[in-house]
Amino acid sequence: MPTEKRPQIKNEEQYEALREKGYGKEKAARIANTPDRVAGKKGGSASPYEEWTRKELYQKAREIPVLCNA
Repeated sequence: MPTEKRPQIKNEEQYEALREKGYGKEKAARIANTPDRVAGKKGGSASPYEEWTRKELYQKAREIPVLCNA
């Protein structure tokens, strides 16, 4: 009779917190097993929006596609 083997979880506390938030078993395990140095790394190198000029903000907004016409 085969027994279902649960994959090894490196960060059990994080895994349980993600499961309580509603994440699936596979996704929660994938996130909990991600090395800390990779998981906390931010992408991009843009400055905070508070430092942008009005012109820069307007241009960025024009680049974002409109998802619905309300």
